[in-house]
Amino acid sequence: MIVIHATFPIDPAEREQALELAADLVAETTDEPGAIDYHAATDIEDETVLRFMERYEDAEAFEAHAESAHFQTFAEQLPELLAGEPEVLRFEVSDATELEL
Repeated sequence: MIVIHATFPIDPAEREQALELAADLVAETTDEPGAIDYHAATDIEDETVLRFMERYEDAEAFEAHAESAHFQTFAEQLPELLAGEPEVLRFEVSDATELEL
C-alpha cells in the first residue's frame, strides 16, 4: 500500500479557490481504481494549511492518479495558491492494523 501525506501552505487570499479545487480533486479521485482513501482537510491550528491524506493499493494506482486530468488541473493551479513550500511524504506500507479506541 502507498500512503501519501501532503501539506500545502495556502495564501489566505487564495484559500476559497484552493478549497474548491481540493473538493473537486477529492470527488474525482475517490472513484479511481486502486484509490483506497483520499481526503483533504484544513489544519485545526492554521486554516490556511491544506492537508491531503491518501492511500492507494499500489504504486501503479498512485502513478495513475498523478497522471489523471483532475490531478494535473490541481497541480497546474497550485503554484498560484501557495504561500510557502509544500511538503509531500510517501510511505510504502506492508502492513496496517485498525486500532480500537
